[in-house]
Amino acid sequence: MSSHYRQIDGNKYSAALLNAADDMIAGQGDGRIGVDDAERLFDMLKNDHKYTDLEKDTLSYIRSSGNYKFTDAGDAYLRGAIRTWAALRGHQNK
Repeated sequence: MSSHYRQIDGNKYSAALLNAADDMIAGQGDGRIGVDDAERLFDMLKNDHKYTDLEKDTLSYIRSSGNYKFTDAGDAYLRGAIRTWAALRGHQNK
C-alpha cells in the first residue's frame, strides 16, 4: 500500500502532488511545468474540494525547492488560479 505522504527533510508532503510534478518534469518537453501542467496540478486541488495545509506546503515546496522548474506562464497560472479559487471559497463560506 502506498502512502499518501512523502517525507522530505523531515517534512510531510502530498505524495500525489509530488508524483504528478515528477511526471511532468520527466516527460516530453524542456522539463519545466508549463500552463497545461499547472492546470493539472490545480485540477487536483479543485477536484478534492479543499486546500489543506499539506497541499499548501507541497505546492510551496514544488514552486520553491529548485527541484521543479516552471515556465513564467505556468507559475503565473498556478498562482492566479489558487488565489482566485481560495478567494471564492472564502467568500462562499461567509
